[in-house]
Amino acid sequence: MSEEHVQQEETEAQDERPVPGTAEPSQAPPEDDRLLRLAADFENYKKRAARERQEYVQLANERLIAELIPILDDLERALAAAEQHEEAQLEEGVELVHRSLAALLARHGVTPIETEGKFDPHVHEALLSQPSESEEGSVLDVVEKGYKLGERVVRPARVVVAAPPAQEEPEGDA
Repeated sequence: MSEEHVQQEETEAQDERPVPGTAEPSQAPPEDDRLLRLAADFENYKKRAARERQEYVQLANERLIAELIPILDDLERALAAAEQHEEAQLEEGVELVHRSLAALLARHGVTPIETEGKFDPHVHEALLSQPSESEEGSVLDVVEKGYKLGERVVRPARVVVAAPPAQEEPEGDA
């Protein structure tokens, strides 16, 4: 028997192997069959990874919500005090809620954006510029505080920026 004839018989025998889970022989050449299985395995991996990612996000949200609920309770107590016209208790309650929420955010890596000094377009959003004696481009006022989560800006600080002082127009006869 020639070597070519033996090789052909081996190839035909491989094509007649049963496909796992079926009683029928594979119709695809072995290389194509292997590639199809690899593609199916990859699709399954992508679906599993997406499902796991969704579970991680849900778990993280669940933890954050569990920590926010006591702050909501404090706020409800402050509102109940407001209904009874107890201004001192209302003020204390609101301060308690503010401290609790600020501490919770700090525990999770949220920090306020620094607004002293020069305007930084990476962390500040200029709402308007105002003529001022201050150095041009410095932050004059903070309209809304900004926050970072680690090094990532969650919300930029909305600020008023110093513009050069207004030029007085000379009075003259028109």
